[in-house]
Amino acid sequence: MKISKEVQQAIAEGKPVVALESTIISHGLPHPQNLVAAREFEQLLIDAGVVPATIGIVSGVPTIGLSSQELEQIAQPGTAKSSVRDLPIIAAKKINGATTVAATAHLAAKAGIQVFATGGLGGVHRGANTSFDESADLTTLATSPVVVVSAGVKSVLDIGATLERLETLSVPVVGYGTKVFPSFWLPESDFELDWSVQSAAEVAEIVASSLDLESKAALLVANPVPTNQAWAKPEHDQVLEKAFAAAEQAGVRGKAVTPFLLEFIVGASEGRSLEVNLSLVRNNIAVAGEISKAISARRTS
Repeated sequence: MKISKEVQQAIAEGKPVVALESTIISHGLPHPQNLVAAREFEQLLIDAGVVPATIGIVSGVPTIGLSSQELEQIAQPGTAKSSVRDLPIIAAKKINGATTVAATAHLAAKAGIQVFATGGLGGVHRGANTSFDESADLTTLATSPVVVVSAGVKSVLDIGATLERLETLSVPVVGYGTKVFPSFWLPESDFELDWSVQSAAEVAEIVASSLDLESKAALLVANPVPTNQAWAKPEHDQVLEKAFAAAEQAGVRGKAVTPFLLEFIVGASEGRSLEVNLSLVRNNIAVAGEISKAISARRTS
């Protein structure tokens, strides 16, 4: 594992650092807009006085804090999507890889980074009782002690089952300024949360308690997209209904369902879903930056 000098120094000095994933760059956005977005995400943290640590795999080496040139490599089409299970294979093949939420959380925790901002968490897929399709994000968070700021999970997933799995895996979930679990494009879902926090300082207190208790799990901070940036629910519901009908008609099954749905949704919404996606990522990065600063301030006070 390679850690950039800037990130390594910031960790050693207790300065605020936020990890960023790279799958959203390589697989979530078209080239070259993805590179523009990746640099914007990092700049948001820099402007807030936080060190960004975008994580990816460069020539087989897990890299914490991609350089500008390395970021360009990861943003190229054809970069392998890498979850935790793929890390040794990509390392052996010495190729470039974009890290998923699971791989990013795993590597961030190993590097000593305490906060990670993403868009949406993976979860339990609809129909998982027969397909057994569940994201590795969930099980990885059970063993990766890092704060994950996410706008919930995409509404194409089984949100109730996802929350049940997080409970089973003993992954604590808190709503950031809300008692309702968000559903990515929408600030709300049908599911209430047991716990909520109102500030970054509260999250820092929970992190301190987790360290005292030697907890090995992540802390999921469910941060809803601001209402004025969210997708209008009637349009959202209509597009999702069309997407599920199209998947059924096309006979799409198993792991192919979610990629099919997301691609269909981008087209059917004429890019609106993508706009909301970018907005919620920016919002999550801002909150993650504040949490990282609160953790740093508590440590040095």
